[in-house]
Amino acid sequence: MATHYLVKRFGQAVLTLVATVTLSFFLYHAMPGSPAESLKNVILSQAATGGTTVDIERLNQLVALYTNVQPDQPLYVQFYQYFSSIILEQDLGTSIYESKPVTTLIFERIPWSMFISVYAMVIGYSLSILIGAVMAFKEKSRFDSVSSSILIALNSIPYYIVGILLIYFLAIQNSWFPYGGRVSSSVTAGFNIPFMQSIVYHAALPVLSMSMLGLGGALTMRGNSVRILGEDYLRVAQLRGLRDSRIATQYVGRNAILPMYTQFMIGIAGIFSSAVIVEQIFSYPGVGLLMYSAIQTQDYPLLMGSLIMFTTVTVIAIFIADITYGFVDPRISAGGDNE
Repeated sequence: MATHYLVKRFGQAVLTLVATVTLSFFLYHAMPGSPAESLKNVILSQAATGGTTVDIERLNQLVALYTNVQPDQPLYVQFYQYFSSIILEQDLGTSIYESKPVTTLIFERIPWSMFISVYAMVIGYSLSILIGAVMAFKEKSRFDSVSSSILIALNSIPYYIVGILLIYFLAIQNSWFPYGGRVSSSVTAGFNIPFMQSIVYHAALPVLSMSMLGLGGALTMRGNSVRILGEDYLRVAQLRGLRDSRIATQYVGRNAILPMYTQFMIGIAGIFSSAVIVEQIFSYPGVGLLMYSAIQTQDYPLLMGSLIMFTTVTVIAIFIADITYGFVDPRISAGGDNE
């Protein structure tokens, strides 16, 4: 892989992150109600409740502690403080209502969001590859037509509607699954079977809802496979007497999956953003629910930190897809004229 290609892609990733931090700063200042003034009012209200007073200098220091920005400084100084604290120190500020570092809150929740997101992606795309391949081999059959109709119908139903239906029928009506939380309070946390079973059990409905996002890839897999089935090299393989299983896996399956690889990597970012709604529906305490709570409580440092985290995940996923696609598909010359 060409070094200049890696440098170019890495530079694009860094510029995207810099642009995101810059945008979040100006969004912070453009928000209605002046976040800095809102924070000052919260601090003054808390001080009044406790029977104490806060002078202007101390008030500005507290605002700077939460937001990494001195509100009494010029805009360019505030931008430098904000930018340097995030990029150089990885300090996203302090949550107003949790009174904890934003980074700590995000990293406490992100393993749970990653668990259900990656779990859903793997299930959704694995099923789509399997179903799409079978549909291609049975092209124009009853199975192909019925499966296509079902997949088109599923793609037209938003995943959050699926989530609500799952809660109603499987959690409320039949009590087969819990409709909230991430683990049962009756099990002991740790590396033990009951705890891990409880995690999987509580994640089942959110994962099933989010995995609907990956099933649309079955139609893509079918189209890729049908196109490859008509290639000349496949006929040559059949004339050579190669086994059908080898042709299906090494010739058809491998080449049909390649275009879906980038979709899978970018889909990781998409499914993280969908976690905001899914976690709120299922009361699943991940980063998505944390971000939703930040919106509800106008916790601006936490909201901006979550935005930067989601963007970072997106950029990393796309960057990994860019630098690894050349290894996955040897036909692609990374950094070439058609990059």
